Amino acid sequence: MPRTSQAQGKLRRDLKARFMDGGEIHTGELPGLETLAGMAGHASCRAFANRPVDQRLIQLLCAVALSAPSKSDLQQRDIVIVSDTFQRQKIDDLVGSQAWIGGAPALLVFCGNHARQRLLHDLRGRPFANNHMDAFFNATVDAAIALGALVTAAEAVGLGTCPISAIRNEAQAVSDLLALPDRVFPVAGLALGWPAAATDISMRLPLAATVHTDMFDEESQGASIEAYDRARTAEQPYGTQRSEADFGTSEDYGWSEDKARQYAKPERANFGAFVRAKGFKLD
Repeated sequence: MPRTSQAQGKLRRDLKARFMDGGEIHTGELPGLETLAGMAGHASCRAFANRPVDQRLIQLLCAVALSAPSKSDLQQRDIVIVSDTFQRQKIDDLVGSQAWIGGAPALLVFCGNHARQRLLHDLRGRPFANNHMDAFFNATVDAAIALGALVTAAEAVGLGTCPISAIRNEAQAVSDLLALPDRVFPVAGLALGWPAAATDISMRLPLAATVHTDMFDEESQGASIEAYDRARTAEQPYGTQRSEADFGTSEDYGWSEDKARQYAKPERANFGAFVRAKGFKLD
């Protein structure tokens, strides 16, 4: 079978597995189907082989990731490769509630960087007239774009990845460990390594609920979520129920119940204070 046909078949299968209405997507005869198939088949990896990742490869992946779009060419993102054993152990301990992180051969921390923009104003003798929420937002989005690009690049060469938002649970401690200056802040970590086993595609909400044409449509959100709960529970049921001590057990435990329980308890309530202490105004 030609490679284009193989990629098209994989893309169709992965989209059908990912979305309840994925089988309705027309893939067509397009260039780049192998890339699309790889992206559609993304799955987070939390089990890594005991095999190091060459630092030269990590540097290459960082270069590719930082080639991704940047708002107005401001380039407000940085990547910290955590290679020092002491530094790595400290961060592993901080996010110790997720034990699999310690098994990842490589750890990267993606940072939003607004300090460099302020340096430009000092160097050029220009006033800074945008000290408001957008300064923080631009740097955050820049970092997130780079993280997504590195995930795609890493998976293209056979590596497995998993973003780590728990870095923000201990934002100040991580910032101190990595010596992040004012106006530079951790957005997320990324575990990186060679997969120890095949990974499964996680089902997503139906495209009808998340892709809109011309105007946002929220009328069918409730029905779409209920249908998604049923489909995902049938195909990919949760092995445990979150916070049973607080909320008990549910006979119809699904995605919506899991996410409602997650945000029914305080999480990162001090992150705003951390960001303000870093020199950002959030108004």
